[in-house]
Amino acid sequence: MAKAFASQGDMEEKKISFTEVGEGLYAFTAEGDPNTGVIIGDDSVMIVEAQATPRLARKVIECVRSVTDKPISHLVLTHYHAVRVLGASAYGAREVIMSDTTRAQVAERGQEDWDSEFGRFPRLFQGHEEIPGLTWPTTTFSDQMTVYLGNRRVDIMHLGRAHTAGDAVIWVPDQEVMFTGDIVEYHSACYCGDGHFGDWPETLANIAAFEPRAIAPGRGDALVGEKMVTEALENTADFVRSTFKPVERVVARGGTLKEAWDAVREACDPKFADYAIYEHCLPFNVARAYDEARGIDTPRVWTAERDREMWDALQG
Repeated sequence: MAKAFASQGDMEEKKISFTEVGEGLYAFTAEGDPNTGVIIGDDSVMIVEAQATPRLARKVIECVRSVTDKPISHLVLTHYHAVRVLGASAYGAREVIMSDTTRAQVAERGQEDWDSEFGRFPRLFQGHEEIPGLTWPTTTFSDQMTVYLGNRRVDIMHLGRAHTAGDAVIWVPDQEVMFTGDIVEYHSACYCGDGHFGDWPETLANIAAFEPRAIAPGRGDALVGEKMVTEALENTADFVRSTFKPVERVVARGGTLKEAWDAVREACDPKFADYAIYEHCLPFNVARAYDEARGIDTPRVWTAERDREMWDALQG
């Protein structure tokens, strides 16, 4: 029987957790599905990551309403991927915040990414008929901006390229808690198909320099305490390194994409095969690593057609 492409065969609902990672700070997680962060201020709430559809966003809102009745005023989107941004309309936030680079990526490749991810994640896009269109920011920033939710300060920063070129992190200094988007994962594979392998480790080091007491990662359980934070940062770095180094060696000797695939499987399967969305991510990760190792700095745009061509090539 042919292996299902990406997550087309994953139709089982995931168990939701809503974990307090600091006073008034929460991580909405779902067994390796995209996470969402919640920051409660004096008078209003900031959401970090929108989910893929308004239907999924309403599950987040239900959790928010279990702890506060304050209005949702701000929505921060750490990057442009469809599974992160297309549920935005459900929150009714007056401010939608992205980095300048992320907004440019929405313009450049947002529709293509939507079409591609729709084919990869049928479960996450149930209820897609409600999506009103691409999600655009009301506010953008270059390197850093600060939002005050009453007296609560929230710093939104670009600390370097990693999962995408425009990744943002959100730092809440009064609790020393960070929301990292998909720069950091926990027992979930990193999706590197639009990533920058060479920059990712330094960006992780920049996060570590804040010495967070807790992290809400992009996927996987909330990370509370120094031990879990350190483990996740080190493990994410190992995943990125273990994916790229074998491909770099294959490219150096003039090898093929299929040879790169085999090399990554040999290096990564023993360590990461049981991680959430590992099989989903692997072909995209190898394809991007192969391009970067050949000197292609800007990730090529994924389309539904390119997805299938790549998958067919790797399947022989």
